[in-house]
Amino acid sequence: MSNIDPTSSGHVPLERDSSPTALWPQTLVGAGVLLVGLALAYGAIGISSEAGYGGVGPNFLPWLVSVALTLCGAWIIWESRTGGFRDMEAPDDGPAYWSGLAWVSAGLLLNAALITTIGFILSCTLCYLLAVQGLRRSKGQAGINSPRTWLIDIVTGLLIATPVYWMFTKFLAINLPGLTATGWI
Repeated sequence: MSNIDPTSSGHVPLERDSSPTALWPQTLVGAGVLLVGLALAYGAIGISSEAGYGGVGPNFLPWLVSVALTLCGAWIIWESRTGGFRDMEAPDDGPAYWSGLAWVSAGLLLNAALITTIGFILSCTLCYLLAVQGLRRSKGQAGINSPRTWLIDIVTGLLIATPVYWMFTKFLAINLPGLTATGWI
């Protein structure tokens, strides 16, 4: 007999121990994120703040990332100390899906190997495509080999990589490898 309500989505929250001792691993994760954010802030202090071509200095993004990480770390610590992460799904006891790791690793390695040859946008699109394929396969999604799925992943990768490239090259005046000499692709 099942304990799942037939009208529910099937999500079963993880039975968890919310004692202070059981929450220490979550607190340590938050402290680690907080420390990384503070370390980035310390490093950003030494970066020049003179405004460049894009109107912001080279220390803008390091400060933005360090503030975001510091806030996320503090939030994780607060969550863990006020009862821990809530409504977590039970961990899957299935075996590790190593071919998914191979897909994601191939995406990262090909991105690094091809970025100067085919440019930032295409190499990041390829990285996204392969990583998403690995994640889809690890979840056992249906239709992952259909041309439609591949096309959607390619277009999504392009829609993510293109604005990032333009933000860095046009607004922040940071050179990234491009495919053409115009700097738009």
